[in-house]
Amino acid sequence: MEIEFTLNGKMTYEEIADDTTLFHLLRRKGCYSVKCGCETENCGLCTVLVNGKSRLSCSFLAARANGCDVVTLEGVEKEAKLFGSYLAAEGAEQCGFCSPGLIMNVLAMEREEILDDEGIKEYLAGNLCRCSGYMGQLRAIKNYLSRGEKRDEL
Repeated sequence: MEIEFTLNGKMTYEEIADDTTLFHLLRRKGCYSVKCGCETENCGLCTVLVNGKSRLSCSFLAARANGCDVVTLEGVEKEAKLFGSYLAAEGAEQCGFCSPGLIMNVLAMEREEILDDEGIKEYLAGNLCRCSGYMGQLRAIKNYLSRGEKRDEL
């Protein structure tokens, strides 16, 4: 089957098998930030944005992306770098394996204007990180998401 979708701002046409996952298609297209650690929707490493919403690409059929806007970390480098500075400021740097999925979820939260602790924790429940204790990450996320409010106060 042939599908067409926008990948990181570029129209893409691809011939796929019916059972191709978005994860496998994205890796084939050179999006190496998208990783897969479980193939069971449990780790969050494969998180991408589909039409602005956070989706786990390991269980998302590529056919469902037909006509959609798909964004990977490669398409949001500027935002990722900015969020990375917030992680560093909180001493919450990581090995980097889970970072792309975490960052994609943080950007989705920003678009959905999720700012409270419970909303953040619920949103990130599926992001597995073995490097940190999560508190530094939570502080960095809260600071990043509320940065607009801080600018308004100045």
